[in-house]
Amino acid sequence: MMTQIGNVGTSLCAAVAEEIRGVRLLIEQLAETLVADERFAIDYIDQLQVFDLVVQHADESANLLDRLAQGHDARDAIDKVRLTAVQERLRAAID
Repeated sequence: MMTQIGNVGTSLCAAVAEEIRGVRLLIEQLAETLVADERFAIDYIDQLQVFDLVVQHADESANLLDRLAQGHDARDAIDKVRLTAVQERLRAAID
């Protein structure tokens, strides 16, 4: 059975979620800069799609931490993760 994470853990989860969102913003800005170069974007379109996946991972991770900070049960919080592979890895981590 999972226990509550406490006040320090709650604050830490919320703070880390915000840090992850900051990283996501930096990644999005980098991607925008790279795709502004049309030739580069055409040559590396497949690789540039990885930026979208990284942003999705960051969003899901930050959202999970927010749910934990709000007091959600870990399993319930993980169930709301929209990326199946991430959800499966997180479930495995707590089982």
